[in-house]
Amino acid sequence: MAPMGIRLSPFGVAVFCLLALGILYHLYAGVLSSRLAAFSGQKRNVNLRELLAVSVEAAVLGGKEVKKVRDENSLMEKSKGKTKEGAVELLTMGDLLSHRKMYNLIKNTFPDIMVNSEERDNLVDKTALWSRDIPADILEKIDGHKEVPAESITVWIDPLDATQEYTETLVKYVTTMVCVAVGSKPIIGVIHQPFTGFTAWALVNQGSNMTPRSSYSISPPKVIVSRSHSGEVKSFIHNAFGNGTTIIEAGGAGYKVLSLLQMPSSDKEPVDQADVYVHITMIKKWDICAGAALLSALGGRMTTLKGDDIDCSGNALNTGGLVATVRVDHQAILNRLPNWDPDKQ
Repeated sequence: MAPMGIRLSPFGVAVFCLLALGILYHLYAGVLSSRLAAFSGQKRNVNLRELLAVSVEAAVLGGKEVKKVRDENSLMEKSKGKTKEGAVELLTMGDLLSHRKMYNLIKNTFPDIMVNSEERDNLVDKTALWSRDIPADILEKIDGHKEVPAESITVWIDPLDATQEYTETLVKYVTTMVCVAVGSKPIIGVIHQPFTGFTAWALVNQGSNMTPRSSYSISPPKVIVSRSHSGEVKSFIHNAFGNGTTIIEAGGAGYKVLSLLQMPSSDKEPVDQADVYVHITMIKKWDICAGAALLSALGGRMTTLKGDDIDCSGNALNTGGLVATVRVDHQAILNRLPNWDPDKQ
């Protein structure tokens, strides 16, 4: 007796095909519409809530690579050269694998936008696709109808902030970061901690999952500075606020911004609490733009030492130093700083 098979009627075949097309549309709608818009020459708008969700997913996926490499002790570190201050800049497998996840996920989802990463790698991974998931807190707080032209967007990604500390197993300082700038202004900031699993995010003028702390002090402030690129920052801080000023040395620009905010309680090593973040030498925009957006969304500020807003478009280098605060009189802090030209350091 011949085995029995299932035969679909023409109607059944049509229904099956429609279901398959629906699933494919759900998975690839964003990519397909972007490709079609590019092919037709149509100017593409980008939904900011979706871009925020993709940025969070990219930072988390990059963070998983960072943690895996560190846990397996397979860093394969090498030098990229030295900073102007003489510190060795390291590249590890964690930096590289995180970059591949983060860059390709964002670029595959939004092929029309400019994406700048700290690392360089020619691997194109077409399988890195957005899950289409939007976290519940983003759905709750962020308007889903805000769009901007793709050509106005610059994305800065830092696949592994605090690489030096990463190699020293000082993992509390390590973050992965994404910043979205529209024009020159940072409007989306994502800072993810791979070793705690916590992700801070914000969209300026819409919402954030972060809040400032209940109190800060500037008499004198606790000032957080770089432990590996400090230069002459200690004498600079003492000249500004007095010899009794508490100076906290820490790795990673992302960590330093988080030190200004209210962090969730954790059974892991807590984040330091600072009142002001100061950096007096050159620093790259992928290090700082996510923090600038996060602080701006919470009513804070990140400026150069002269008080100018940091331009988060164009050249990757910020040469003006920085001062970052929230719920503190930012101008009062700036007024106390000694004359200093970061370009000459």
